Amino acid sequence: MAGDTFPTHAQRGGRITDSGHRDRASGPHTRSRFIPSSAPVSDFRLTLAARPENVSVVRRTLEGIADVMGLPDDVMDDLRLAVTEACTNVVRHAYTEGEGAIDVVVRPRPGSVEIVISDEGRGMGPSPDTKGPGLGLPLISALADSVELRPGRRGGSRVAMSFPMGHA
Repeated sequence: MAGDTFPTHAQRGGRITDSGHRDRASGPHTRSRFIPSSAPVSDFRLTLAARPENVSVVRRTLEGIADVMGLPDDVMDDLRLAVTEACTNVVRHAYTEGEGAIDVVVRPRPGSVEIVISDEGRGMGPSPDTKGPGLGLPLISALADSVELRPGRRGGSRVAMSFPMGHA
């Protein structure tokens, strides 16, 4: 009822199990595991303002998707770091005047998952706020099975990364 101040499970901490009881083993560093579905998972798209606080929103959303897909922790760690780096590049370098958007697409494939990060900013090239190339793209290349960098459809940049569904 309106005005009641009963805490929700999010306020209490933990997660609610199938039986309706709170799982006390949950915490900020505990990942719940879903049983991966044998049904095909469809593509997922997330578009947000290219702001620093939204990098963590992208990261948390991808963690949830990867959990449902049953990605192993080591693959999730690589995916998380590579996507964080790509999103941070958009936030720092893509939009020199005003705000823009960051677009994230997750495409499950047989045996792999593809993540595409794109923007409609200034595109690739020397950045006025750094001297020389950064470490972001080499790091992404080291973490992902494959990386493709190209101009976006409407300007800007597009980086597509592929990660294995099994252990890296």
